[in-house]
Amino acid sequence: MTAIADSGVASEAPAEPYYLPTGDEVRIFEQCHARHLAVMLKGPTGCGKTRFVEHMAWRLRRPLITVSCHDDLTASDLIGRFLIRHDGTQWQDGPLTRAVRQGAICYLDEVVEARQDTVVVLHPLTDYRRLLPIDKTGEHVEAAPGFQLVVSYNPGYQRMLKDLKPSTRQRFVALDFDFPPAERERAIVEREGGADHATAHALVSLGNRLRALQDRGLAEVPSTRLLIASARLIASGIPVRQACYAALVSPLSDDASLAGAMRDLVDATFV
Repeated sequence: MTAIADSGVASEAPAEPYYLPTGDEVRIFEQCHARHLAVMLKGPTGCGKTRFVEHMAWRLRRPLITVSCHDDLTASDLIGRFLIRHDGTQWQDGPLTRAVRQGAICYLDEVVEARQDTVVVLHPLTDYRRLLPIDKTGEHVEAAPGFQLVVSYNPGYQRMLKDLKPSTRQRFVALDFDFPPAERERAIVEREGGADHATAHALVSLGNRLRALQDRGLAEVPSTRLLIASARLIASGIPVRQACYAALVSPLSDDASLAGAMRDLVDATFV
């Protein structure tokens, strides 16, 4: 299988992106792909949404084109634009158009960060038409077999600021993600972080304690990704507490009282 980033450079993908299922998400995604249904992944930062898409692209043997959405993302960034050459102008496909032509899975990460007028261009691709109109060239690109549109976002912190229009949301099958149950998260941290069983268990226990601080004003709780980062530092020889301070505490808050409370939990976990 070939993986393609939004830079458009193709490279050979690794054997299999590691992903540990927590429910029926694999089977549902496979059926959505087979039936030409767009998929929306909802869940907190760092809970495995992107890894899941990478795993499914490998499993389905489809190229994967990923776009990280942001405030300045325009429809032209997705569809394409004319470039000025020495002998005139030349059309260059954007990542969405390349995915449609190639029959790839197009993954729009944090889609609500994009402008609403940008998101609207997705609509013809999410229903029976499976069509991408390119206004600048007058072309209507029909989706090649295997094409699928997948988007993700974090409903926790984005709902207060931005959200998808109902007319957009109803075009997707939604899969809800959350942090894995403790034993599965331990297995993930052990596998991905290179930690021993006891350390992985302690990190997951610490992570769950820190997540309880959300009620005390912590905007973002520690993700599985941060637990893996802590495990990797520990496995490389960094002392446990220092690794947790750097990978878990500091990224989450600059508030002195919250950071102090989190350090206390680290110290209590790793006596």
